[in-house]
Formats: sequence, C-alpha cells, structure tokens
Amino acid sequence: MKIIHTSDWHIGKIVNEFSILEDQKYILDELIKLVDKERPDVLIIAGDMYDRSIPPVDGVELLNNILSKLVMEKGIKVLAISGNHDSGERVCFASNILEKQGLYIVGRDEELYRKIEIDDEYGKVNFYLIPYKDPSVIKKLLDNSEIRNHNDAMKAVVENINKNIDKSDRNILVAHGYVTMYREEAKESSEDKYEAANLEVSESERPLSIGGTDLIDCNIFNDFDYVALGHLHGRQKIGREEVRYSGSLLKYSFSEVNQKKGVTIFDIDKDKNVTLDLRELKPIRDLRIIKGNIDELIEIGRSVVDGREDYIQAILLDEGELINPIEKLRAVYPNVMLITREKKREHDENSTSAKKGYKNKSEKDLFEEFYNALSDGEFTEEKSKIIDETINKILKEEV
Repeated sequence: MKIIHTSDWHIGKIVNEFSILEDQKYILDELIKLVDKERPDVLIIAGDMYDRSIPPVDGVELLNNILSKLVMEKGIKVLAISGNHDSGERVCFASNILEKQGLYIVGRDEELYRKIEIDDEYGKVNFYLIPYKDPSVIKKLLDNSEIRNHNDAMKAVVENINKNIDKSDRNILVAHGYVTMYREEAKESSEDKYEAANLEVSESERPLSIGGTDLIDCNIFNDFDYVALGHLHGRQKIGREEVRYSGSLLKYSFSEVNQKKGVTIFDIDKDKNVTLDLRELKPIRDLRIIKGNIDELIEIGRSVVDGREDYIQAILLDEGELINPIEKLRAVYPNVMLITREKKREHDENSTSAKKGYKNKSEKDLFEEFYNALSDGEFTEEKSKIIDETINKILKEEV
C-alpha cells in the first residue's frame, strides 16, 4: 500500500501580517500533481488543517476544494486528525456522510481515537487516528486521575488501542504533538526542553504546555509499523525511520528558512517492510533572509529575477537612523515582511550602570563606555570628534 504522509497545512495562516492563502493554494495544487504522478492509496493529514479554530471563509473553501479533488476526482482515501490549531467539532462536520466517499476526519470531543481499516491486495491495513486533545479532556473521558500531562494522556490512549490490536496485522498510527526519544533527559535538563529532547522546533509552532510537560515518549508507539506525526514543521525522524514528522507544506516563520518542505511517501508491503521517499514541494514564493547595508541590498535586488517575489526578512548592517527603510526595500523586494538591525554584541541587564571608578572618568570616557555597552556600532574617530564638540558646547553653555 502506498501512502502519502502530510501535516500542518495551516490553511488561513497570516505570516507577519501577510495572508499566504494564494501560496497555500499553489502548494496544494502541487500536492495534487504529485498525487496524479504517484497514485497513492491513502493520504494522511496529521493535524492542523487550519491555522485557527474558526478559519476564514476562503480558507474553508480552499480545504473543501482540495479534499473534493482528492476523494471525489482522484479516488484517494484521506485520513485526517484535528490538531491543536483546529476545532475538532468543526472539522468533523458531516463526517458520517463523508466517510462513505472515503474521507475520514477524526476530532470530536468525545472521541479518543478511531480505527480505520483499508484493504489492499495483501489484506487489511489498520490506521489508528488519535486527534489532539488537552490531557484534562482525556483525563475526564477515561475517568483516570493519574493523567497529569501529554505523555500520560497518550500512554493511556495507546493502552486502550493495545487491548484489541492484532500485532500480526499492519498497524499505522497518526498523532499530533511533541514526540521524543529523550523525554526523561529533557525533563532533568536546565536547557531549553525541546533542544534537550533533540527536536527541531520553529517559532511558528505553538507550545502545548509549559515546562516540558507536552513531551511524549516515543517508546509508547513501539507496537506500530509506522507512526505519522504532526505538529513540528521540520521533517525529521524520531528514533527509528518509521516514526517521523512529515513537516509542514510551507515555511511559516523565518526560523524555518533552512528547512526542506514537502511530504513523506511510504510503501508498506505484506511483510510490514516500509520503504520511504522524502519528496520536496517547491513554493510559488520562498521565505528568505537577506543581510547587508540597505544601499547594497537595493543594488543587489535590482538585478534579481528569480526570487524577487519571495518573502523577505532584511537584516540591516547600517548604523544610525534610516528614513523609511521598508519602503525603499519594497521598491525592489515587494514582499519584505520584516526589517531588523544586526546585534553585534549582547547587552546584559546592568549595561546602563556606570562601571567602577566612574567618578574619576571624564564625560567623554563615560559616554564611550555607555556607547560600547548599548550600541551595536563601533565608536569611530568621527564619532569621537562629534562627542568632543558636543561636550565642549554643553560645558560652555553651563559656564
């Protein structure tokens, strides 16, 4: 059976005040082209179909059109779960009717998981769809006071699945969250919990809880032949090759500029052997970071043909005040999203305090200390002369 694993479509997302619905339509059309070429039996969406619980009308229309093409025109079975950005009840609207056409969306409040059986020439493949839920919801549904965090919740749901699972069958699980092989190490670490958990995270992913309590132990899924994960936007494996995040279809923050975006295609044969193919999808516009003095960036931008319409973060190296820098850059890069200034040195919280011995230092020495503590530029000879003139002028006025 050939399966395409996708996740985190985030339809309707706004990135730095830019609507990227046109970009999402383009990349989903590219996904349709890939489906035409590969002819999979199943397509998985591992959560976060929408970017918010009440999606925009044009976002709903886009998802409706894509799912209609996949299911009605292409004859592909689509299996989807709600993610932390979705409203489970809303995305499950009319699900009983849609299942007859081959569209399975799982996310209702009272639904811990659902088992879907799909047959191929060798028999059935079991798909266990676990929609995202807050641990407090699962605690109430199972009446289990021992559930305190996401790991406890997922463990309890999988234990329910394992009561009736046939391990001789081919079993695939779909889930949404932070899954790691290093949960215990991350809990004990004083560093960033996700870094300690060896997860590649990005700024556009929403934390599910605080203090690392959203981390889930990957060993919970040892009885499954493939685990299709959603939530993390960078594609990556967790432990073994068959437990992985497909990543998002598009870049949704500048922390993702180096990530390759696309889908995971995998085949599972009659003996449970899984063959993987990581396929990249090219967007209509990329997210890029450019860096330099504003005049240099403008000059480079005038000669750019490919990538002129990309979404840009410009890191400026200029010192001093700049007049309307974003308008100047947008004359050559129309989709500049962000402008920042490069920080050449870190400033601690005591940077504004004068150092020891300040009573014996001149006004110029004190200003130079202050400048070097808080400015990212160099205290050049030209600046030194300006300060001399300013101090002399002030002292004359005081006299």
